[in-house]
Amino acid sequence: MSASLQLAVRNAAALTTGLARTRGHDLISRPAFLAMSGPTLLRVLAVRPDPDPDDFAELELLVKRAEARVVVEDSFGTIDGAALGLTARYLPVMIRPPAPVPPPALEVRPVRTAEEWAVAEQVVVDGFPMSGFPTGNALPVALGDREGFRMHTAWCDGVAVGACLTVVEDDAAGVYWVTTLPEHRSRGVGRALMHAVITEFPVPMTLTAAKAGLPLYESLGFSVVTQAAWWSNAD
Repeated sequence: MSASLQLAVRNAAALTTGLARTRGHDLISRPAFLAMSGPTLLRVLAVRPDPDPDDFAELELLVKRAEARVVVEDSFGTIDGAALGLTARYLPVMIRPPAPVPPPALEVRPVRTAEEWAVAEQVVVDGFPMSGFPTGNALPVALGDREGFRMHTAWCDGVAVGACLTVVEDDAAGVYWVTTLPEHRSRGVGRALMHAVITEFPVPMTLTAAKAGLPLYESLGFSVVTQAAWWSNAD
């Protein structure tokens, strides 16, 4: 496993742990995977490229027993999700070395209060979307009390039009849920958010890109480390 991929996976593990703790979900930690089990989602993250038979057997049991949506993220290509009745889509895991960027073209604010956090969370819920997670439980305000977790909002004419979450872990920053409200898309909101967080965290930065965001991230100097399989039972 490359050092870049290790940074990305460890960062994703920190996010999964933080979400499980603040949402009040069960956190299952095994040598080869980390799982967050809640009433609307079983979220599994592969953390090693070599799951042993016992780990895979437990993962299979968790998936079979799940009564909610199942998502298994595997950056190593070693989990056969089809054998678990799941379907895959592939998303690029990207990393960027520290390097300066221009200042953001819009106002971008780090979230500092519970009220500001609620605004940022609502932007993510409305713009991403995060199915099955209502405001207050999607990105709980208690995440902001965890070391290394921070939300950011982009503003235009006094309105919050974009948001993202950053997680600092192992001297790298992960960027998650880079979101622009639908009515403000294609106006540079995502780029403004990225310019702000890249400037704030002059360390290696990692993210998983959706298809729509890939050109932006490539233009900012991110490169693909691997294509992660996201196995799911959703249509």
